[in-house]
Amino acid sequence: MGFNVAIDGPAGAGKSTIAKRLAKELGFIYVDTGAMYRGIGLYMLQNNIDGNDEAKVSEAVGDVVVSISYENGAQIVLLNGKDVSGEIRTEEVSAMASKTSAYKAVREKLLDLQRDMAAANDVLMDGRDIGTTILPNADVKIYLTASVETRAKRRYDEYVAKGQSCDLSAIEEDIKTRDHNDMTRKISPLKKADDAIEVDTSNMGIDEVVETIKKICKEKM
Repeated sequence: MGFNVAIDGPAGAGKSTIAKRLAKELGFIYVDTGAMYRGIGLYMLQNNIDGNDEAKVSEAVGDVVVSISYENGAQIVLLNGKDVSGEIRTEEVSAMASKTSAYKAVREKLLDLQRDMAAANDVLMDGRDIGTTILPNADVKIYLTASVETRAKRRYDEYVAKGQSCDLSAIEEDIKTRDHNDMTRKISPLKKADDAIEVDTSNMGIDEVVETIKKICKEKM
């Protein structure tokens, strides 16, 4: 049985950035569950499937195979065998993933794969329902959060750095909408697990956040 670390939190809280660094420093396998849902979201967009139509999404997901592999230490997201690591990092894919991840068929598609990876390895997994649903017995549970304004500015800076055109106010509204959708969905809503430790990163740098969580993990190991 592996040592499991679950990091949950709202969109833009820095989960992926922190989780990647932390996993590397701890020598754990990083499982980016958000990237897996983005892979399914990308498939729906590529095939012109309405993300609001649960029946059509549920039917289409049977044709989707999303997997994670590693090349030179970097995580590669494969959609039906094709590397889509770059394609899934757009706001359009993000919005589609937020819609489709609420559906039972989509969540069940990925649940077994995620649990199998955690059972066989020391893993650090981040998402919306890792500590509450995917890995309820995780050794360490962290709820990573930050103010809406902070999260929007971080995402804005990320897009600008990539040369993508974007609007800060639109990103802020999108984050508010995603928070509402994630926290109110019927299946596995985003919430802090009863035994999770909350870490608010609004006024913290990456190094400080990594060291804070690493200390928590080492005390449990």
